[in-house]
Amino acid sequence: MANSFGQLFRITTWGESHGGGVGVVVDGCPPRLELTEADIQPDLDRRRPGQSKIVTPRKESDAVQILSGTFEGKTLGTPISMWVRNEDMRPEAYSEMASKFRPSHADYTYIAKYGIRNWQGGGRTSARETIGRVAAGAIAKKILRLRFGVEVLAYVKQVQKITAEVDPEKVKASQIESNIVRCPESQTAEKMIRLIEKMRREGDSVGGIVEGVARGVPPGWGEPVFDRLEADLAKAMLSLPASKGFDIGSGFGGITLTGREHNDLFRMKGGKVRTVTNRSGGIQGGISNGETIYFRVAFKPVATVMHEQETVDVHLKNTTLKGRGRHDPCVLPRAVPMVEAMTALVLVDHALRQKAQCE
Repeated sequence: MANSFGQLFRITTWGESHGGGVGVVVDGCPPRLELTEADIQPDLDRRRPGQSKIVTPRKESDAVQILSGTFEGKTLGTPISMWVRNEDMRPEAYSEMASKFRPSHADYTYIAKYGIRNWQGGGRTSARETIGRVAAGAIAKKILRLRFGVEVLAYVKQVQKITAEVDPEKVKASQIESNIVRCPESQTAEKMIRLIEKMRREGDSVGGIVEGVARGVPPGWGEPVFDRLEADLAKAMLSLPASKGFDIGSGFGGITLTGREHNDLFRMKGGKVRTVTNRSGGIQGGISNGETIYFRVAFKPVATVMHEQETVDVHLKNTTLKGRGRHDPCVLPRAVPMVEAMTALVLVDHALRQKAQCE
């Protein structure tokens, strides 16, 4: 399995949903960066289950421990290993899934590929795997902030048909974290929360869109042709559990415009080359142009619903299955720190690649 991501700043995640724990090894982090668990924990707290009434009630502290790669509170330049212990496993809730494939889950496809699967909570396919990504992303965000002046944010833009109008240039972290759904527009957030609560009561689920933003990225990051910056961002986002779509800048909406309408005109401003508009989403030709990078990630409704549905068992016989256990009625609030993490991992890797190339 491809469990590693990145070139110069490279991470490898490990662990299963109902095993002893999950974690990550970060290789390529520059030395002498001040780093303790206190730098990592806040993002893990934003990702963890049980944090509000609209996410899964699984109770996990998700307390991170740094096992290697630091000394006296600073990075050594050697591999950083971090792990989080699993505390609230209830594999008995998944006993029926041992012999039946859950609709729209990876149960059948893992059997088709490997001939074996961990049916306790989905194993590696569980969103619990993203703990390692978020922990590594917290390091990447700190490097980007301190050494390159780059800010990475994400927020819930849409839940089903409820959409927030948010300016990527102006949105603040405090606005995003002001409510449990992580939508910076408060009135829209209340509508989203009510819809998610309704889905939970009905034993159903709902999807939507998370928008990612990176401000302060200088021009020049990206490696055409196959490692274009938007291509690496797309791969990063589509590797997240439940993600089903990615677009950047004007995205699919840009097809309604003409070329004259869509073009970002150049203008000198303050001694720098700037664009008048930013329909390119901060990337042109696969390389950052100095404008704000913004993109959207579509997440499907959670596959586990508390209703009887048709499926097939391990003996390839038709049967039915009703969802059980603890599940999110909507992944979006917890997907926000995941999108931030993957954005930061892509950007810090390209920052280091650009630095190595120029020096």
